[in-house]
Amino acid sequence: MILVVVCALGDLLLDVVVLPERTLERGDDVPAAIRLAGGGQAANVAVWARALGAEARLIAMRGADAAGELGAEMLAARGVRLCGPPARGSNGVVLSLVEPNGERSLASDRGVAPSLDPGEVEPAWLDGCDVLYVSGYSLLAAPICDAAALAAGGARSRVAVDLASASAIEQLGAETYRTRLERLAPEVVFGSGRELEVLGSTPAAELVVKREGSIEVGGRRHAWLPAAAVDTTGAGDALAAGYLVGGVDAALEAAARCVERIGAWP
Repeated sequence: MILVVVCALGDLLLDVVVLPERTLERGDDVPAAIRLAGGGQAANVAVWARALGAEARLIAMRGADAAGELGAEMLAARGVRLCGPPARGSNGVVLSLVEPNGERSLASDRGVAPSLDPGEVEPAWLDGCDVLYVSGYSLLAAPICDAAALAAGGARSRVAVDLASASAIEQLGAETYRTRLERLAPEVVFGSGRELEVLGSTPAAELVVKREGSIEVGGRRHAWLPAAAVDTTGAGDALAAGYLVGGVDAALEAAARCVERIGAWP
């Protein structure tokens, strides 16, 4: 068996996952199950890649605070190598509000994650890397977008990007986002139909389109596997990790596993 080495660049966040028993009531209290979990799109992909048998590294800034230390410890416990120094400031935290059907809405504070500077990226972090995965959130702000471009230019590997968020692309501007994406020259792009519609076009030769009920690869649709959905947080990241490590079947299996538990990590 060939060992795949996946390097993910982006963010290491903490997720606060909230599953209320019923619809929230303004100005009142509703019972809920609340969990603190590891998160961040790039970290999610790295953890899932490791769980699927790959060697995994995460290139990310983390806060020099208790949240950053906890995130680093959680990542190490999952066998993922964290590359990148702590930064003065707060680590990112995401609030994930999960509806009874498993669908979630997010409120995100990315903390120091966007502050990764190109001068802080060490070439050794990419040594032996088969796939460089870049979180699409990394293209929304500087200097991390420049760090991503530098890493992609120095990586002797496939480059994959997840577009991440249609609303964020709209807010930044599709032309600006597309220009930053083109600097990475990705071979693989993951995105929803809505994200690709907003972006307009993509330089990737290989598109993995996430649709309701299926994914589309090379014009062929593959149905999601049956799953008792509890929480969809991180399902797209699990899918990306599975695809990069083992192709379509591994992608669908990882996504199904992810939605059947609370939190984004396996």
